[in-house]
Parts: sequence; C-alpha cells; structure tokens
Amino acid sequence: MRTPVPNVISWPLGGIDEQGHMSYASDDDSVREVIRNILLTQPGERLMRPEFGAGLSDFLHQPNNETTRSLMANVIKKALQQWETRILVDAVLVSPDPVNVADVHITIRYHMRHGQQPQAFTLSLSLN
Repeated sequence: MRTPVPNVISWPLGGIDEQGHMSYASDDDSVREVIRNILLTQPGERLMRPEFGAGLSDFLHQPNNETTRSLMANVIKKALQQWETRILVDAVLVSPDPVNVADVHITIRYHMRHGQQPQAFTLSLSLN
C-alpha cells in the first residue's frame, strides 16, 4: 500500500481559484515551491521562524571556487533536511557556470519519502 503525500499548503499562495477557494500547490509542485523558499530565505527573515532558510545570500560576493561551492552544498543539504521533511536528499551539486564566472548552478537530487522516483531541482545563482 502506498503512503499518501501529505497535503501541505505552500507559500506563496496562488490566489483565489474559480470556486472562490485559496489555491496552492500540491504534491511535487508544493515540494519544489518549499525547496525554492528554503533556498532563497535568509535566516532571521521570518518573524515566527527566525532559524528558517538556507541563507544563500551569505555567499554573495564570495569567490566562485571549490571551497565556496562545497560550503554552499553543505548549507543547502542541512537546511533541506531540517525544513523539508517530505523528501530525502540524495545529492546537492553546486557547479560553476561555464560561461559566466560569477554564476553557479545548484542541482538538488532527491526523492519523496513516500516514493522512490528520483527528482531534481535546479537553480542558478549569481555570486556577483
């Protein structure tokens, strides 16, 4: 028997749907929205959860080298393990952009706890 995916309301809300209900993402879309929210939120930014977020803006203006990218990967993995419990993180890869030396590409490979299908989330970030 397959375990159902918990129905979690993702932030930001999508507005009002045709029936007058609040719309929000569900399933994989919800997980992707939460991952993006975690990555782009700076700890201390949310009043009721001051520890929430990965704090990737701390890496702005840092050199795009192996040390910085490794630190970013560790911070991302730790934040996702703490704040998005519906997934199991398989790998976090932070690689340099081959064209723009100030940019990095973040790839998060994960799978949902309720299923084994591998998923991936990607994000590009400028350290400039």
